Amino acid sequence: MAFLIAAAYFLRFWRETRDRLFVLFAIAFVGMALNRAMLVLVAFGRESQPYVYLVRLAAFVLIAFAVVDKNRR
Repeated sequence: MAFLIAAAYFLRFWRETRDRLFVLFAIAFVGMALNRAMLVLVAFGRESQPYVYLVRLAAFVLIAFAVVDKNRR
């Protein structure tokens, strides 16, 4: 739930500034919310199924890309 609230804040900042950093952050936080929902709704109790964490990895890569992109502009 907190990830979705953070995404909503970043979307609000994006609407005000039209800065790409904020929309990328919002997408990343939605991805992290999806990851948490997947962990709760689907019983992934074993660490032998790490593919569910690929969503989280993609979110962190997106955040890193957004920061690098912002600093290069």
